[in-house]
Amino acid sequence: MLTPGLEFGDNGHLYVEGCDTIALAQKYGTPLYVMNENLIRRNCKRYTSFISENFNKGSFPCYASKALSCLEIYRIMAEEKMGVDVVSGGELYTALKAEFPAERIFFHGNNKTYDELKMAVECGVGRIIVDNLTELHNLQKIATEAHKYVKIGLRIKPGIEAHTHDYIRTGQIDSKFGFSIENGEAMQAVKEALLCENLELCQLHCHIGSQIFDTQPFCDATKVMLEFFVTIHKETGLWIKELNLGGGLGASYTDTDSPLEIEEYLTPVAKTLKDVCDEFRIPEPEFHIEPGRSIVGEAGTTLYTLGNVKEIKGIRTYISVDGGMSDNIRYALYKAEYTVLNASKSQGETIDNATLAGKCCESGDLIQENISIVNPEVGDIIAVLTTGAYNYSMASNYNRILRPAMVMVKDGRSRVVIQRESYEDLLNNDI
Repeated sequence: MLTPGLEFGDNGHLYVEGCDTIALAQKYGTPLYVMNENLIRRNCKRYTSFISENFNKGSFPCYASKALSCLEIYRIMAEEKMGVDVVSGGELYTALKAEFPAERIFFHGNNKTYDELKMAVECGVGRIIVDNLTELHNLQKIATEAHKYVKIGLRIKPGIEAHTHDYIRTGQIDSKFGFSIENGEAMQAVKEALLCENLELCQLHCHIGSQIFDTQPFCDATKVMLEFFVTIHKETGLWIKELNLGGGLGASYTDTDSPLEIEEYLTPVAKTLKDVCDEFRIPEPEFHIEPGRSIVGEAGTTLYTLGNVKEIKGIRTYISVDGGMSDNIRYALYKAEYTVLNASKSQGETIDNATLAGKCCESGDLIQENISIVNPEVGDIIAVLTTGAYNYSMASNYNRILRPAMVMVKDGRSRVVIQRESYEDLLNNDI
């Protein structure tokens, strides 16, 4: 399986948007995150275009920057007229340093610190999505002291089961996130929010999970949330103005994955929203979603240099590369599946039952097991596909390994957007 923008050239090398990956590895070193800028921008345009044409005025998508947060990605999102969703003071700071418009930032998180809330109020973020009552009361205090009026949303658990990994299901009642409708927490939060004079409740938000390939859970969540709009109006007289369905649309990691196209996902959601609004005579709300993986996931490819091949006869062959769990921890966390290719050669004898291993001093430092790969030899460049989401953002310096550089490729050209760390960088905070 080749993701969009990838192809093998006549020389047998893997190319990304016209850039030879072997040449990229030689120029920038490995491990190397390679991002397809054209694909990122196309995905953004598809979201913004569909939402502007099919939902109420004021609706727009917000990029979920936890998938990949860096200055350049925020610059691209600003140019593509996206909003962004941030979940920490660090992500917020980075977005602001990239001169991303604060009014198009939604600030999430289940345990925002007092200082983070203060920072968000002071810079004027568009929405703060409140997760718990402690946060609500802290925010009211901060807003009052700052003499500001802050627009907020509430994170709601709609009780929808998304067909995804247990670790990334977040919409059910037993979750650390948000307020549950079914046990009364959500209505209590609404009523307490309405008592906060410096806060304006304008949005309800939910997020039912990640890496979802079925549109029905999103439609079900839309209906549950809008029914709660009606309940809120009956009990308080307030019509909530905005519905935010969060993110969760999947990306293709292997041939077995079948994610929906952006338009296939949004079309039934738009119909459900309009049908339910008509049925209950609800004023149609502004609509927001927060895609991350579906924008940057398939746009990323990670390149490694093969260091050694260790065959254990009758068992498996270990192929060790110069990266690992320090730049891609998802296999260690979830047994996440990936497509692995020998970027140096498209044809040749295939080795089966191989394991792609990292260099960390951990037996669990594996990137993928049970793969087939074309004639792996020392010095070959190995490509792991669909690494644009949650790879750089979850990278670490475990074993004091340096975090990789990242390059953007576009129309046959490449440029560095994140420099490779140096050994001196490792000591920046040491005393």
